[in-house]
Amino acid sequence: MTQHRITDDLEVLLDVLPPNIRHAVEKANNSDKLLEIVIDLGRIAAARFVDGEVPLSIKEISRGEIDHVTERIGKFDADNRAGMERTLHRISAIRNRLGTVVGLTCRVGRAVYGTVDIIQDIIESGKSVLILGRPGVGKTTLLREAARILAENKRVVIVDTSNEIGGDGDVPHPAVGRARRMQVREPMLQHEVMIEAVENHNPEVIVIDEIGRELEAQAARTIAERGVQLIGTAHGQTLENLLLNPTLSDLVGGIEAVTLSDEEARRRGTQKTVLERRSPPTFDVVIEIQNRDRFAVHLDITESVDSLLRGAPQLPEVRTRDDEGKIVIEKSAPAPRTKMEAREVGKTRRGRQPVSPTQPLPAATSQPQADSASEGQSQPASQTPTVVTSALQTVRVFAYGVARNRLMQAAKRLGVPAVIVTEVDQADTLVTLRTYYRNREQTVMEAEHRGLPIYVLRANTVAQVEQFLGDLFNLTEMQHPRDKMDDVREDTQRAIAAVLNGERWVDLPPGTSLVRRLQHEMARNAELVSHSYGKEPRRHVRIFRE
Repeated sequence: MTQHRITDDLEVLLDVLPPNIRHAVEKANNSDKLLEIVIDLGRIAAARFVDGEVPLSIKEISRGEIDHVTERIGKFDADNRAGMERTLHRISAIRNRLGTVVGLTCRVGRAVYGTVDIIQDIIESGKSVLILGRPGVGKTTLLREAARILAENKRVVIVDTSNEIGGDGDVPHPAVGRARRMQVREPMLQHEVMIEAVENHNPEVIVIDEIGRELEAQAARTIAERGVQLIGTAHGQTLENLLLNPTLSDLVGGIEAVTLSDEEARRRGTQKTVLERRSPPTFDVVIEIQNRDRFAVHLDITESVDSLLRGAPQLPEVRTRDDEGKIVIEKSAPAPRTKMEAREVGKTRRGRQPVSPTQPLPAATSQPQADSASEGQSQPASQTPTVVTSALQTVRVFAYGVARNRLMQAAKRLGVPAVIVTEVDQADTLVTLRTYYRNREQTVMEAEHRGLPIYVLRANTVAQVEQFLGDLFNLTEMQHPRDKMDDVREDTQRAIAAVLNGERWVDLPPGTSLVRRLQHEMARNAELVSHSYGKEPRRHVRIFRE
């Protein structure tokens, strides 16, 4: 059982309140659950607790009572927030059209030690984690505790825009431990401080609260591409909220509308325009805080987003803390199938195992051999496939229901020698969609009868196609063909030399996030600056001097 230790310095906050309001708060006798005190001109002051709101007086608030508070706290910054030195309390102002303060929200800041235990394994895994939740649910408290724990073994820098994580004043609150804190002069400059933190202070982890603007989302992607772990929060309560937010959806890969051909739309059984994920997510894991003791965890954000766009959301892992402090984890289950789907998946055929619609067929291998019936056959000139050469063994792929242009583009991006053929009898392997496999299409059955390895994709998306090619050529996330990466290194070294010889900047060709990470690292080693620009798949790195 984990013991939670709370430090709130509540006396410091109560000292700045008018005496009558302070006495009313103390009389409520529920300070452990106190969230904030609301003071508005001409209205009755109120204390908001976890379980409800309590009025603090019968008299309306006067101008003098508001001035009493503002005179005893620090200056309000550009986002109308002020703090109290060496505490985590925050006072936010509401102003009239003339700029005069007419309302105050005095929020209690607490350092709660031990709350991160429910997700500590994820935080310490090295994966980038995005935390979602409604205001007041404890996102910043969790962020502060995560920074303290990670700083025990890693170089952690907190980008503290509103001084909520490390508190007000020049010296950060002890609750952040050994983590270093960078303050932000104006909220609009948060993205610049995020990049500055990476370029100047060599962190292994960046902690960010309230990613809310497009420039901040772009800065987060640049940081992730440089191999730095991100722990952050964003506006929104669920993954679906975030995905539909045009400003922040890039944090989880973004959405784009793709128009299919008539034939492809008929094959898929969908409309001609469908939504797909635009690029790899910036964060690896998304955590939804439903309440202080219940978390929904999307451990594979790529799969969660893809399944959501397909209309079959994947259930998240649910973690709860019971009354005794014990953590209970409910593993996510696959999306429910219809009775017909269940019958199809459960069928077995002679000589092979049942096929899961979410996995490649067991018969598929990483290096398929050509079928004897197809060896030595020539291809008509009209059917000459596109060939991508590399040091790996060439594999001829027949795509049934899977977009051939995406296969070609993915093969080119990954640098693998996949030959996309137009006849099944020319192929070494067949790739198809779950729908066609379940419907027992004649072409699929013929390939199966001939003993061809068959790969089954969930959907006709770029991510699924790239995963298929990765499995086919036995690539891991960190593996690319050596000759391709050598070319990347040579191109990057030439760009570095050009900048060192006087060029203002050099733009490198677009590449995958793995390629961009290598380019950033090489630029940093040469003591140059690099930034990523553009959107997938045309996102590229620019190298320049400071």
